[in-house]
Amino acid sequence: MTTPPETDPGPLRQSARSKRATRIADAASGGWKVVAVKILGLGIVDAIAIYALFVLVRSESWLVAGLVVAVTLLVNWIYFSRGKLPAKYLAPGLIFLAIFQIFVLLYSGYIAFTNYGTGHNSTKEDAVNALLLSSQNRVDDSPTYQLTVVEQLGELSFLVTEPDGSVSLGGEERPLTEVRNAQLEGGVAVGLDGYTTLGFQDILAQQSAIASISVPLTDDPNDGMLRTPDGSSAFLYTSSLEYDETAGTMRDTNTGITYSDIGTGAFTADSGQELLPGWKIEVGLDNFVRAFSEESIRGPLISVTVWTFAFAFLSVFTTFALGLFLAIVFNDKRMKSRKYYRIIMILPYAFPGFLSALVWAGMMNQEFGFINTVLLGGAEVPWLTNEWLAKGSVLFVNLWLGFPYMFLVTTGALQAIPEELTEAATVDGAKPWAIFRFVKLPLLLVSVAPLLISSFAFNFNNFNLIYMLTNGGPRDVSAGVNVGATDILISMVYKVAFVGANRDYGLASAFAIIIFILVAGIAIISFRRTKSLEELN
Repeated sequence: MTTPPETDPGPLRQSARSKRATRIADAASGGWKVVAVKILGLGIVDAIAIYALFVLVRSESWLVAGLVVAVTLLVNWIYFSRGKLPAKYLAPGLIFLAIFQIFVLLYSGYIAFTNYGTGHNSTKEDAVNALLLSSQNRVDDSPTYQLTVVEQLGELSFLVTEPDGSVSLGGEERPLTEVRNAQLEGGVAVGLDGYTTLGFQDILAQQSAIASISVPLTDDPNDGMLRTPDGSSAFLYTSSLEYDETAGTMRDTNTGITYSDIGTGAFTADSGQELLPGWKIEVGLDNFVRAFSEESIRGPLISVTVWTFAFAFLSVFTTFALGLFLAIVFNDKRMKSRKYYRIIMILPYAFPGFLSALVWAGMMNQEFGFINTVLLGGAEVPWLTNEWLAKGSVLFVNLWLGFPYMFLVTTGALQAIPEELTEAATVDGAKPWAIFRFVKLPLLLVSVAPLLISSFAFNFNNFNLIYMLTNGGPRDVSAGVNVGATDILISMVYKVAFVGANRDYGLASAFAIIIFILVAGIAIISFRRTKSLEELN
């Protein structure tokens, strides 16, 4: 009698376990309540995506619209499919990462190679329309156009009954187009299928918005535009500028000056005078060239860069030195009530940094600050308006804010050093200073060196302190950009991009790329240098 060959039950058992786990997972994720919540959530996502598609298609942003469709279909496929549990958890995070991190970084990098900024923030077509609108004048013998204001999807349009009786529909940047299905009363169009007619009260509520609408008469902007003062009748307005699309020129009929498109993103006369607004164009490396070639920009950039390195280095050095000193003092077992002193030392760390900076700014006010009026008996020391005093004030306040962190870090690192090493050094006759310098400090640096590097990078971009305490001042009036004596690179970037009448996003993005290269280079070099400290472990 032969014995049947034995089979290995391992794979079968593993397969059964896998199927059982799948059934448990399906049961846990099933149920009508879970399905209803899933359908509701995806319905909201799909509704937002459809609304976004309407907006993108109307603005002819086809690439972004395609991405929205692809991502929406992918999300629906993931969440309506059985299984794919990792993808269901990862999808939201990856989408938000792509939108708020990757896209922002890539778009900021792209802006650095454009002239995007005040007067150059749209397309050439928009710039032409804006120029023609800004120089409009009502035609004296303009006929009266009977008007009904209508609305569709939140957008206002003009339903115009022309003097010859024909009916046309148009809106902002949408020329009049003849319609044949309008509703007429007394020969005047009063409604249109698919549109909501605004009543008298509605027109009053939106009077300023309606009065600002300019509807092109035809595709040629030189033919003029219709505007209404009361929402019931419109008149023809023409511009003192004439646009020649073929030649790419703009002519001022009052002065006879012709402005041409010379590739700089604005219509420019032979004298160099520009008509603004202009439009956004790609300028290649021009922003980087400006940063290093124009003296009015290069000089402030160099001085701000030097001060940024000095501020970051001195901030780390002073906070580390004070924090380490206090950690050594309060680590001595002979001191009584050490824990209470430690609590007092970390109090500045417990308050928000921006709030502490605002408090110090008030205390350092030259005229009514606490330091001048109380501590100095009414003196008027310009703590925040003198260049060097302002820099010293920034370093002092940063020391106040930063030493508790270093105190906590170094306290923990000192307590982690074995007592046997100190005792052995003492037996060998080493003095306290020698023990600290040759035993404790090297071991301490092994632990805190990466933290010192991260602290340097943080202070390199310590925007809150600079902006809240001095706002970068005092202002350097000779600089070609908005910059002050205490500005660091990141605050200068913010002010170039968002402060003042002339905002230059392209130049600010170029500065941001320069900052990234500097910080990345410093971090790489520093981390490589700290590897030598690991040999002490």
